[in-house]
Parts: sequence; C-alpha cells; structure tokens
Amino acid sequence: MDVSVLGIRLASGVVTPLVRKLFRHEEAGAGLVDRPHRISSYVAWREKRGLDAADLRGLADHLVEEALRAPGERPLPPGEEAGVAAALAATLYALGDLTLSDVEAVRLGPRAFARQLRAAAPHPGLSRDAELFHSRLVDLACLHILNFFTQRSTFVASTLVEQSRLHAETIAKVDELLTRVPRQDGRDSAFEARYLHYLARRHGSLTIFGLDLAPESSRWPLDAAYVSLEVTAAPGDRAEAPPAAPYSLPADRLLDEHPRVLLRGEAGSGKTTLIQWLAVSAARNPGAGTVPFVLPLRTLTRHGERLPAPRDFLAGSPLAGEAPDGWEGRVLRDGRALLLVDGIDEIPAAERDRARDWLADLIAACPGNRWLVTSRPSAVRADWLAAVDFSEVTLTPMTRANVRAFIERWHSAADHVPPEYREQLLDAVARKSDLARLATNPLLCGMICALHRERRGFLPTGRKELYAAALSMLLHRRDRERDLRLPDLAEEPQLQLLQRLAYWLIRNGRTEMDRSRAESLIADALPAVPAARVLGDAPEVFAHFLERTGLLRAPTEDTVEFVHRTFQDFLGARAALDEGGLGELTGHAEDDQWEDVIRMAVAQGRPRERTEIIRGLLDRGPDRSVLLAYACLQYAAELTPELRAEAEAAVRHLLPPRSIDHAQELGRTGPLVLELLADPAEASEEEALMAVAAAGETLSEQAIPYLAGFRGTGARKVRRALVSLWSRFDTREYAREVIEHLDHTASALQVGNDAQADALHAFARPPWLFLSEDVSPRALSALFSRIHVSQLSLFRLKNLRDLDFLRGQNALRVLNISRCAQLEDMTALHGMPVQVASLSSSAPGLHEAIASWSLLHSLELSSPRPWSVTADLAPGVALEELTLETPAVDVTGLGRHTGLRVLNLGHRWRPTGLQDWAELSRLERLEELAVPDEVLEELVEHAVLPSLRTLRLYGEDMLPPGMEEALAQRFPDAVLEPYSTAYEQ
Repeated sequence: MDVSVLGIRLASGVVTPLVRKLFRHEEAGAGLVDRPHRISSYVAWREKRGLDAADLRGLADHLVEEALRAPGERPLPPGEEAGVAAALAATLYALGDLTLSDVEAVRLGPRAFARQLRAAAPHPGLSRDAELFHSRLVDLACLHILNFFTQRSTFVASTLVEQSRLHAETIAKVDELLTRVPRQDGRDSAFEARYLHYLARRHGSLTIFGLDLAPESSRWPLDAAYVSLEVTAAPGDRAEAPPAAPYSLPADRLLDEHPRVLLRGEAGSGKTTLIQWLAVSAARNPGAGTVPFVLPLRTLTRHGERLPAPRDFLAGSPLAGEAPDGWEGRVLRDGRALLLVDGIDEIPAAERDRARDWLADLIAACPGNRWLVTSRPSAVRADWLAAVDFSEVTLTPMTRANVRAFIERWHSAADHVPPEYREQLLDAVARKSDLARLATNPLLCGMICALHRERRGFLPTGRKELYAAALSMLLHRRDRERDLRLPDLAEEPQLQLLQRLAYWLIRNGRTEMDRSRAESLIADALPAVPAARVLGDAPEVFAHFLERTGLLRAPTEDTVEFVHRTFQDFLGARAALDEGGLGELTGHAEDDQWEDVIRMAVAQGRPRERTEIIRGLLDRGPDRSVLLAYACLQYAAELTPELRAEAEAAVRHLLPPRSIDHAQELGRTGPLVLELLADPAEASEEEALMAVAAAGETLSEQAIPYLAGFRGTGARKVRRALVSLWSRFDTREYAREVIEHLDHTASALQVGNDAQADALHAFARPPWLFLSEDVSPRALSALFSRIHVSQLSLFRLKNLRDLDFLRGQNALRVLNISRCAQLEDMTALHGMPVQVASLSSSAPGLHEAIASWSLLHSLELSSPRPWSVTADLAPGVALEELTLETPAVDVTGLGRHTGLRVLNLGHRWRPTGLQDWAELSRLERLEELAVPDEVLEELVEHAVLPSLRTLRLYGEDMLPPGMEEALAQRFPDAVLEPYSTAYEQ
C-alpha cells in the first residue's frame, strides 16, 4: 500500500515510535506456549501493563496533531480534532479484542486488517469529513502495526513453525492421494494414442451405395465422401438459437454449440455417417484430449444384454481387454469423452426406457462429457431426454448444394463413368421436381447416381421403383459385369430368401442378427426355393449374399445386417404381402419401426391389398394411424376414389396440427397435404407456424407458392420458420418468392454461402443480414453493390480480410463483427453512420473508425489496444451503453456522457486514482455497472451512483466478509448479479 494514497503524508519516524508504545516488550521464542502470539496478548494495556486509556488517548492526540501539521490542504474542519482523536483511541483500544495472530494479520494485508479493527471498535459517530480522516488514520496505523509485527523475532520464528506444519500436512495429504490413485506410468497415454489411431482407421472410410471401386480400394475415404448437412431446432426448442444467431447450423459442429444432443433423422439421412465423421475428427486431433466412444445400440443389445458400463465400452473391439484398468472411467471422470450413441430406434420399444435410464446414470456419474444420441424422428417422444438436459435437433434433408456436391464426389470416385453422365444427372436433378424429391439423403443420392450409370441416363420416377431397381442392380448386375464364373441365379429366388431375413428382423425389432440365425432361416426356406440350391446349402447361399450382392454386411464375425435399414423395410414389406400378413402390418401402425414397412407394402401390393391396409389403418382410429393412412396415398398407384376421399377427410379432423412434430409428420406425407393446410390469409400465428413446418417437410417445389402466402406475416416465429426452409428449396426461386418479401429489420436473415448471397437482389426496406462461414469476399462485394443494409452481423467469415465492400452503405446503423480471424483492415468503416456496434477484432483502423462515428450511442468493444474516452470517441457523441474488454481504459471525460445507462469497463480495469471515481460519480443516470471484485472497496468508498439498479461482478469468488452489506448500504436500490458469462467471452 502506498501511504500517499491515503491522503496523509507522515514520516515513518513520527508514526513508528507511537506504534511501538501500543505493544508490550516481546518475549523470546517462537510463541508456541500459552498462545502469546495473539495480538490481544501483545497490547500494552492488557492487565494494566505499561499503558492505560489516558496514555492511549495521548498517543491518539499526538498522531492527529502530527497528521494535521503535514503539508497540504487541511483535511478536517476546525473544532473536530478532539472527536477524531477520541475515536482513534477507541479504535486502537479494540486491538485488545482481536483474536488474530500476528501472522494472520500480516497475511490479511493492511486494508483488510484495518477493516477488522474498525469492525471490532464502536462506531465513531463523526461527520463525513471527520469519519474519512479517522478512517485514513486507522489505515496508516495498521500499515505501521503490520510492519512492526514483521520485525519482531517471534514473528519470524512462529512463521517458520506454521510453514513447517503446513508443509508436513501437505506431504501427508499427497501421500494419501498417491496411495488411493494408482500410478499409470504413461500407460493411459500410450493406449489412448493407439486407440485413437484405431478409431481413425476403423471409421475413416465407408461404403457408398452403388459405387464399384477397385478391389484394392473397396472403401471410400470418409474425407472424400462426407457432405456436411445441417441440423435444425424446432421453434421454441431449448436448442433454438437466439434471434441474432443462425436458426440452423452444420451438423459436424453441433456439439460445439450443445454438449448433449438428441439427433433425429430419417432412414438414410446420414446419422451414422455423421457419427463416423465426429469420431474420426476427434481421433485425428489427439492434442484436443477428446476420446470418442462409438456405441451402436443394435450391436450392444443384440441378445437383450444389459447396456455396457464404461469398462465394457470397447467390447467387441480388437482392443477389448488391452486398456489399462479403469482407463475408460478416468476418461469420463475427466470430462474428455465424446459418447456417440447410434440408433435408439434400432432397439425394441420395450428396451428404450432402459436405454434412457442407462444414459441418465452415466451422465449423473460423469456429467462433464459430450453426448450425441441418434434416432428416427418418431421413435421417441419430443421430450424423451429433456430430464438430462439434451437439446433436440433434426437432421435436415440435403439441400440442392449438398446434392450437387454428392453427385460430383460420387462421379469423381467412380471408375469408368463417362464425364457427360455427371452433367446429365446434375441437370436432371435441377429440372425434374419428382427426381429432386427423391434426392433428399445420401443413401437415395447414391442409388440415383448408381442407377443413372447403370441405365445410361434412365431413372425411376418413384421411391418404390427406385428401391426395386437398386435391388435388381445389386442382385443381378455386379458379378455379371465383372465376368465372374458363378452359378446363374435369377433375381426372384434371391429376393424370396432375403425377405425372410428382413421380416424376421422386423418382427423381432432388430436390425442385426447372428450369422447362425441367418443360415438357419435360409435353410428352412430352401426347400420352398429350390432354384437357390445352385449355390449350395444354406452356408454357401448366405456367403453369396454376404460377399457378392452388397446387400448384407457383417459388422462383426458372427453377426449380419442389411447394408441399410431401407432395404430391410422394403423386403420385409414384400414378405408380409406374400404371407398375407396385412392384419399384422396394420396392427403395428403405432410402432415406428413398422412405418416404412407399411408404406412399402402399400407401394408393392395389389389394389385389394392396398385397400385392406389403408382401410385397416383408418379403422384403428389413433392419429398416428390416420396420418400413416394418408401418407400411404402417395404410394397407392390405384385406389378407389371413395377410400382416397375418406382418408383425406380423416386427416382434416387432425388439422390444424397440434405441435411442430405433428406438423412435420403430416408434411412428410407429401405435397398432397398442401391443399389441406391453413389458408395463409386467415391463419392465426400458431396455425401459420404449424402450416409452414408441414409445408417445409413436403420438400416439393409446389410448396413454394403456398409458403409465399405467409411472406407478409408480422409474426417473428413464422418469419424465422420461413427463413429456416431456404436451404430445402431452389435457392434463387425461394429467395425471389419468399425471402426478399419478408421483414428482416427486427431479426436477422442468415446468409451462409455464396449461392444464398448471389440469390438476393432487392428488399422493400434495408434488411438486417447475418453473414457467416462460407460467404466469399467476391460474393460480399457483389451483394453489397446491389443492396443496402440497416443492420449487419459478420460472424466467423473465414476469408474476410477487409471491409471495402461496405463503402457507400449509408443506411448502416447497427454493426456486429465477431470471430473474423483473417480481418486485417477496417479503415473502410471510417465515417459510417453507425449508432450501435459490437466489435471484436485486433485489425488496424478499428479505433480510428470508432472515433469517426458521430451518431454512436451504444458500443461493445473487445480489442487488444488500450481505450480512451477522449481519444477513441467522436466529439459530441452521447453514449447510452458502453462495454469494453481492453488492456486498459482511460475514463477521463466519461462524466460528460450523462445519459449513460449501462457501463462495463472490463475485468482488467483498475482505477488510476480518485479522479476516475469522480468521473463515474458524474453518471447520475447510470442503471447498470459491471466491475471486477478487486475494486469493490474503492467503489463503496468513493462512488456516488444514485440511479444504480444492477451491479454485476466478474468472477464467481465469494465476497469478502461484510462487503455485501457495505454494497447494500452504499447502493440500496441495486441488485448484485454475477458477470461470469461476460468474463468468459
């Protein structure tokens, strides 16, 4: 502590002799007996030894006299000297009541020790000036008292004793800890490196449907195959982004935003591929310390086994049993695990609650890890994992850009495909809406690419035809084209046997079976399918299916599954029709695992069978059955008009939808639902939100004119829902018909790529744009040459180096720039009409640009440069809100901003003197203030803020004793709140 700061300048030669008289003569030794090291045992007036109350008053009089004699302005009005001396004597007399030791007092420091002393003494009852003078004298005395303690021989000895005791105690605790925690001697890190290498190789490639690679490269590298899709949170969901942030985000960055996620997606939508990508990405970055565990539920529960404890996470892996004992548990306890749980929908419904309890137990035991759980959309209810704080999102269908990227990568990897095939297919997908409706996920895109090559440009027009053609290609073409000399087996006998396997899996709620079970089913069926005996007995037939068709695969040596659930459902439906099991089909209408089976049965059935299935669904009554009956209409090539009308009438009773999930389920029935949805001109906000969600799920270009009917809505949620659908339709058409007609002044329009930026041309009013990720400088320049914006957010633009594209944007009022790491020149912002700014950058020109904004009234700035009120603000600016995170802040001149309501000078701000507190005290309208804990004492002592209503404190440490009461007394109308979130930013 600098004595001059106290405002009293006294030489040590004056104060030290007075302080020595307060304490009796020291005794030798370390003070280990009879506790003589307590301050109360040092004072000279205990037991009337050497100093009484009169002597103490004399010392106080002398100290006051000397302080008033010091040069400078007199700190005390005449006539109050005696009162201060009496109060000082009473305060010093309280030394005899302190139970602190001298070591503890020195550890506190002079300010905290002075607070303890004043708290032990009676209230002085002085005027404001006299009380301030008294407080400074006590601080000065405490400074010299602590210095006196440190010079005593007993202090040094007792300090050494205490340090020895603490050292011995620390050694004992460390020894005990070492006995409890076994040393790993580097075995954890060595195994972890091996495990991550294994994961990167195990999941670093995948099979893409219909892609024939050379034998030496039969797997497609994940890096070449992966197409980043997006996930979307339903409006109102806990995972929904704030208004200024994107409504959706890339799936591979999902866990960066939400540590626990339930991801829903249709069959073939890419859920398992996403899990592979996340696992491989983590495995290839060992420096991050993340350890992924891939947990496919279909494998873990194949025989109804209990779900694994952490020690069994590697069961079935070649590394099982090699991990150091307890390694998995240590990874989870350290919060380093990435747990990827695949396929809640692939276990029977009766076992799903048990799986949820398993998840909850693991999270309760090890809460700091990241989780991704996948499921088909209808397998579990909307709040299934809400109790363990999971965010729920949906994997969106592939956008036009995704489809184009997939087709280009597929053709780049495929051998012997004429170059013109790629362009023909790209053109067909762009022009034919029925084909575009099929190309919604990676599996279907792979089928389309393979069939396009197989049929030299001819493609099926429906889902049933697409599946049937794909099966034919796999079962009949591949070996023939390779000129393999194998027995000639027709397609139909193979389908008869394969559908038995598929139907057994469906009936038993599984997607995986034992190899022995598969061979047994084939053996039972062979007598009825004698043509298949050309391949041999059941084991030979099974080997043919597994090795030659590409329809089956073996995840382990003793298990088998269909290459995709879609083929299992298609073939299972075929088996149900052959067995006449229509009642069994409709009896499972409420079971999500049977939904696609029922649809495919309608698609493949004869007219009588279709009628019986749809009639059975309608007669069952529950909403889900009615919706499924309506969804089946699009697969029924022939159906009586009366039954079709009855199904449509039944669905009308379910309108409007009661929830987003319900609306999306309705929309997935296809574009025929559009004529049943609410009239945009008459719909309420809730009805409009449900109708937009349903129409978006149809994925039909026919939905664009219907969605355009809502573009004049004033409801913010409806506007956001309309914007979220942009990527599902043709980018330019949807922008022209919907996006450009919405009001984007109250909430931001996210633009995430060049295609979207290039599609925007005109707005009725300057919009608020949120530009992020993959928008290039070229697209930015072109976009801002066509339009003017009122608000602009630039977020994580990877290639942005300057802001020249903003020159001439004279309507720009609000500007947000964050995480644009390559930005190196901000001079283009000079002279802008910016009123509200939130900026985080180290680029040159930023401070100079801010100093040129004459209309600025709200500023949030994070910068590595110091900041000054006078130098970094334009003359005449009247701030209302100011938040800074800079190395230093010069607040000189801040007091003239009398309209300032919110102030945060950053967690590193420290006042340079009383003049800084004087500047803050001029802010008579200040309602909210954020300060670091370190300045609270001075805040209480020097700040006068009559309008303060909220005081935010950085950090989460406990306040010093009495500080909360002091703050409440000083600022009686203010509420204390933590500012930890801001600190982390």
